[in-house]
Amino acid sequence: MTTSKTYALVTGASSGIGYQYARILAEKGYNLLIVSNETEALEEKKQELEQDYKVDVKALVQNLGTPEAAKELYDWCKTQEIEVEVLINNAGVYHDRDFLADTAAFNEMILNLHVTTPSMLIYYFAQDMVERHKGYILNMSSITSEIAVQRLATYSATKAYLKNFSRCVHIELYHKGVYLTAVRPGAVNTGLYNIRDGATKAGMIIGYITTPEKLARRGIRALFNKRAQVTPGFWNHVLIFLVSLLPTCLLRLIRRWNIF
Repeated sequence: MTTSKTYALVTGASSGIGYQYARILAEKGYNLLIVSNETEALEEKKQELEQDYKVDVKALVQNLGTPEAAKELYDWCKTQEIEVEVLINNAGVYHDRDFLADTAAFNEMILNLHVTTPSMLIYYFAQDMVERHKGYILNMSSITSEIAVQRLATYSATKAYLKNFSRCVHIELYHKGVYLTAVRPGAVNTGLYNIRDGATKAGMIIGYITTPEKLARRGIRALFNKRAQVTPGFWNHVLIFLVSLLPTCLLRLIRRWNIF
């Protein structure tokens, strides 16, 4: 097992895409700090990764949906003398619900989780990366960053923030040896979307739905190639274009007639 204090930090790593990011980085020889609020699943993944890849894996159970989460995580790394070379801001929640139908607590949580925490993790960790002139940061945006429709108000807006924020900071950091990439996936077969099995299989056959592993590999490849942004999948580009053609008046009619 490697004894280096250089780590890749992956948030939301207890399942799905986050776990695949952690696994791929372990393949590359990185020690791991995996963070999630799912205690049992996180410990299970820690043991799997250590056994399969012979790297040091630290598992930290933390709620990243609070305003103080980023500073708390950064301070914990400092006390543990963990040097973060790769930061994967993956933790997030998907939901499909009217804005006013959500509780105030949920709306505050998703704003913290998708906006405040990843932004401030970059603020703290990127300063150390700039000092070393070496670092990689990946933010998980979404094609919904281009799709402002009903029931996706907070989700799509926070993903749009991540897309724009990532591009700005990518430019700021690039010539300082720190590289930031935004990944904008469409549908991923993680079980979050309540899609019927038949529809999921059809989506994967035509390439509209991808697997967490394929997405993570595309994201890591784009990150180490120093790309500012990647939107995997031909059909995601088609969907973004088609939705951009819909006028707001038509979307209001769709809402009124309960078509979608």
